[in-house]
This record gives sequence, C-alpha cells and structure tokens, in this order.
Amino acid sequence: MREELVSFYSEGMRLAGILRMPEASDKPHPAIVQGPGWLGLKDAKLYLRYHNALTDAGFAVLIFDYRGFGDSEGATDILLPSMQLDDLINAVTYLTTREDIDADNIGAFGSGGTGGGNSILLAATDSRVSCAVSQVPVADGEDWLHRMRSEYEWLDFQASLEEDRKQRVLTGQGKKVHPREDIMVPTPERKKTTIKKDVDGRIPTEVLLRSAEAICQYRPIDVVHKVPALLVIGVEGDATTPTDHAIALYEKANEPKKIIIQRHTTHYAAYETYGDEVTPAIVEWFQTHMNRGNLDIQSAG
Repeated sequence: MREELVSFYSEGMRLAGILRMPEASDKPHPAIVQGPGWLGLKDAKLYLRYHNALTDAGFAVLIFDYRGFGDSEGATDILLPSMQLDDLINAVTYLTTREDIDADNIGAFGSGGTGGGNSILLAATDSRVSCAVSQVPVADGEDWLHRMRSEYEWLDFQASLEEDRKQRVLTGQGKKVHPREDIMVPTPERKKTTIKKDVDGRIPTEVLLRSAEAICQYRPIDVVHKVPALLVIGVEGDATTPTDHAIALYEKANEPKKIIIQRHTTHYAAYETYGDEVTPAIVEWFQTHMNRGNLDIQSAG
C-alpha cells in the first residue's frame, strides 16, 4: 500500500486527506471515499485493517479530516452533519480530477455512528457513488441522543437546547459543550477502551450546543432507499449505536442489500473480534457492486 498526503477544497476551506493506493499503478483504480466516524480523524490506526485489505484488492481509498477537524481548515467549534456531507461530496469530486482514479467506480465507506450514517447519505445523494458500506451506523440522530439519556435527562437536554436557541437570537452567542461528554454520552466501554487512543487527544473539546440540534435532525433512514447497493454491519446488543438502527436501515434499503450482525461482542471490541471475517465481506461487496463499465446497455421486453 502506498500513501499520498493530499488536499482539496470544500466550500473554500482546505481539507487534508490521505490517499492510499495499491502498489501496482498501471491503470486507474476504483476508489472508496471515507469520512471518519464520530469525532474521528483520518490517521486513526483503527481504519488501517480495512484500507490494507481494500488496496490489496486493487482499490484506492481516500480518507480525510472534515472541516474543523485534524489538519483541515475550518471552525473547530461546530459539528454539522450537513457540512460533513458537503465535504464528502467534494471528496468525490476531487477523486474525479485524478488520472489514476476510475471516476466511474467510486464507493462510500463509513464506520462508527455518524461515520456509518454519512456513507449512506453520500451514496443516496451523489449519483457518482455506486455502492456503500455502513458499519455500526446511526439511522436517526434524535433517537440516538435520546436513548443515551434517562427520560428526565432527555427533557433537561431539550430544555437546554431551547434556552440556547433563545440566547443565540438575543445575544448572538451560543453555549459551548464537550461533544463526547455533553452531546454523545459515553458508555462505560467507551470510557475504558483504548481503540482510538492515537487520535483521542486531538479532537475538538468544545463545540457549539447548536451542533446537537443538527444531530437531532440527522436521519439517514429517510434516504437509505436511494442507495444503489448497501452493506450494513451491526453489533448485537450495541450500547453505543443501537442494533435496531442498523436493522432499520437494512430493512428500508432497496436491493441489492446485505446485513451482517456481529454477536457475542460489543461496539468497540467487534473491530478486533470479527475483523478477520468482516473485512473480506467489505472487500467482496465493493468488488461486486463497483463494476460500472464504458457501456450503458438497457433493454426492454
């Protein structure tokens, strides 16, 4: 696998990425776009397992930091899924400018909460994307945030959002909170896991509370039926991204579709527990569904 540090612009901001390529470069390669998962960064070692397997199979993989994250430009105090989707679409456009990329064969991959949901949004929105893999995704942002809290905590949280809306229109200033502690509530497993320790120290620690409003409006479930081909990967009894989110996305998707539910593990442990089994399934999905050729043949009757 070869690595190239790349950059491109999204709405005037320079985004930093890593383009991972197969060793052989005699022809343009099909490519996969990945935006990191919830509060993730492009250089997280967690993703290397998948990228090594994909590049070994002949795919290029572009992973990048969203605006305001890591080495990318942009405000660090806002976390808006709509901005991230724009960044993903611009990443696809960047790939189409390269002669070493097969612009007719681009797929989307995402893992971890909004990472998994974002791959669905991208494939549903951008017709240049022919298929998607969504691992442990969020289907409905409001339900996701609600289920992290007891009912009285949820009511208090909603009241804080309403008060913040009022303060923003009266003063022009919004409240700032910790995205992992005050928007997403970490599970005991998340507090103990070291799976993201290589990037945890570089994530934003204060974002505007209005980011939570945007996540409450985040609904990949509403557009999943537009994804041309979808592989969903979930975890049974997942306390971080509910299992029924993965199942609901699969059930509402159109054919071709496939779901893998990993049992007897947990959200973060599953990456290692079933990595050797799930990774080949991801590669196979892209091999099967990224096969656009030069001819568009249609027939009837």
